[in-house]
Amino acid sequence: MLFIVLVLVLAALGLLVAALITANSLWAWISIGLSVVAGLLLLFDLLRRRKKRAAEAPAEEAAAEAPAEEDEAAEGEEKKPEDVEQTVLMPAAGELGDAEDTPEPQQNGDPGEEKSDPADVAIVSELEIEVVVVDEYPRYHVTSCEWLETRDTIPLGIGEARQLGFTPCALCTPDAEIAGKHREKA
Repeated sequence: MLFIVLVLVLAALGLLVAALITANSLWAWISIGLSVVAGLLLLFDLLRRRKKRAAEAPAEEAAAEAPAEEDEAAEGEEKKPEDVEQTVLMPAAGELGDAEDTPEPQQNGDPGEEKSDPADVAIVSELEIEVVVVDEYPRYHVTSCEWLETRDTIPLGIGEARQLGFTPCALCTPDAEIAGKHREKA
């Protein structure tokens, strides 16, 4: 049907060009007539498709109602175990098995700031010890900090880290640890 409409539209276009070239209005009227016929064919095709869909809809509704009626009839009967949908339960935290096999969850968020002793800060600021930082987090850490786990770290000198605005981690207490190691050496 669409192929016929396409041919009619192309013919109407050709006749319109002929009408313009020859200055003959008859060709223009024939072009308009072909365009109207093409429009009527499209409208006829649209109505035919709607009617076809309307005839298919009751059949689909009847098919959808049939399983619903079967479910209502089966409500009085006890369902067999294979018909019942089972929910798989996850074990509780203590029932996961060996504690050694269970990975510890990665700590999220900021670990907090160490409350540094002013004497430790004075010692640490003079040293060129390397600490690590994590992009997008405001703390510096010693490399053995538990919070780091598998995070990507950036090594910096402790003085540079402080100048950039990083503060010491509350978990690994880098100021206290580094100052303590420095005191032991001295």
